[in-house]
Amino acid sequence: MAGHSKFKNIQYRKGAQDKKRAKIFARLAKEITVAAKMGLPDPDANPRLRTAILAARAQNMPKDNIERAVKRSSDADNANYEEVRYEGFGPGGIGVIVETLTDNRNRTAAEVRTSFSKNGGNLGETGSVSFMFDRVGSIEFDADKADAETVFEAAIEAGAADVESNEDGHEIICAMEDLHTVVAALEASLGEPRAATIIWRPQNDIAIDGETAEKALKLMDALDDVDDVQNVSANFDIADDVMEKLSV
Repeated sequence: MAGHSKFKNIQYRKGAQDKKRAKIFARLAKEITVAAKMGLPDPDANPRLRTAILAARAQNMPKDNIERAVKRSSDADNANYEEVRYEGFGPGGIGVIVETLTDNRNRTAAEVRTSFSKNGGNLGETGSVSFMFDRVGSIEFDADKADAETVFEAAIEAGAADVESNEDGHEIICAMEDLHTVVAALEASLGEPRAATIIWRPQNDIAIDGETAEKALKLMDALDDVDDVQNVSANFDIADDVMEKLSV
């Protein structure tokens, strides 16, 4: 269920359900194409492309789809996308960061603003929310990859800053600029991670429940449904028992 992260970072990716798998692949393909276009089409020489391909593999995106997305970067008639970030506030005063890839800023801005206004939030100025977050690298491994102590030791040796482990898996935090170096070191000892990306990590979480939690989840879903949105991050936390009630 989108809306709760035991890793204390609530980060939404469009289409968590199987019925939205086509949308997941479309967004991942867009990121791969943009990454390949901005650098070299070789993931070994293009860290952003390597990260995008890793994210695609984590979602079981077929190899053929990935290769087509890379090749599309050289198509002359391919749309030119630009990265635009939006910041705003949601129910309960939560901070929300919306990352987009768009070929029409006016369209995207209007759709993001509407999503906020119709779901108890309001769009803010750039910088109004991001100061409450840290931009860091996040690397995730499945829980059965290794025990918490082994992962912790490997992460520290690789140059990571923090590790959190629970029944859902292991999340390793590192400096944004060290992400690819840390991933390479961890791959040597733990194998390929299930995810590796740069995230907005809240400095502090805002606990919400009841009606506020329900409204916050609706806002996240509305933003998630905007075609140009790539990622949505927020600084709220919902207790497990509250999530269970909302899921009924």
